[in-house]
Amino acid sequence: MELTFIVVVGAVLAGFVQGLSGFGFGLTAMSLWAWTLEPQLAAALAVFGGLTGQVIAAVSVRRGFNLPRLLPFVLGGLCGLPLGIYILPRLDIPLFKGLLGLLLVVMCPLMFFAAKLPRITHGGRAADAVAGAAGGMMGGLGGFTGVIPTLWCTVRGFEKDVQRAVIQNFNLAMLTVTFTTYVATGIATREMVPLFAIVAPAMLIPSLLGARLYLGIGETAFRKVVLGLLTASGLAMLVAAVPVLIHRW
Repeated sequence: MELTFIVVVGAVLAGFVQGLSGFGFGLTAMSLWAWTLEPQLAAALAVFGGLTGQVIAAVSVRRGFNLPRLLPFVLGGLCGLPLGIYILPRLDIPLFKGLLGLLLVVMCPLMFFAAKLPRITHGGRAADAVAGAAGGMMGGLGGFTGVIPTLWCTVRGFEKDVQRAVIQNFNLAMLTVTFTTYVATGIATREMVPLFAIVAPAMLIPSLLGARLYLGIGETAFRKVVLGLLTASGLAMLVAAVPVLIHRW
């Protein structure tokens, strides 16, 4: 019962965040699930929920499709994905919490201040592909496909709807490939199906509400609150994991 409750709460919160911002299901859900779920189970649920949310977003928040702009991100993501999938089964729980906590503590403040960072105009499609590769690698670790590409699109100076279109379509492509690979490699197993069946309906309405809010107002203020909470969660994970890792090493 406790496991089901944690899965539902994580899916509800993450679905709303993803519906609003176009990314963040994995980060939001993992900030709760990493405390109690094994890394492979948490990653499989996060990827499944993120993919479900992207399918919903593709229907409810359509922001165009620019293949030349999107392609470098996707090709880079396909190159980075195998590394994340290779690392995932080799992570134990303290190391998983430590790495996820570090990711939250570093990336969330960066995304919080992204609008104030200097604009990057150099690098072209090759730089976009590198950002996509980082997103693909992090997607393989647990569905964090949109974190670095979103930050990159922000410092690139992409307009709101252009960024939404890139991230939404990139996430949809990467999460589809990631979940298919999870199934093929046995990371996602038949025993997880009942939990998948819980995640999908739990996130459906919150995701639609978040998408509706996106259409009505800008997401900046809400994103600041979300990123602040995720940063606090990351700090808590580091506090829990670092002493264990130091004692082990």
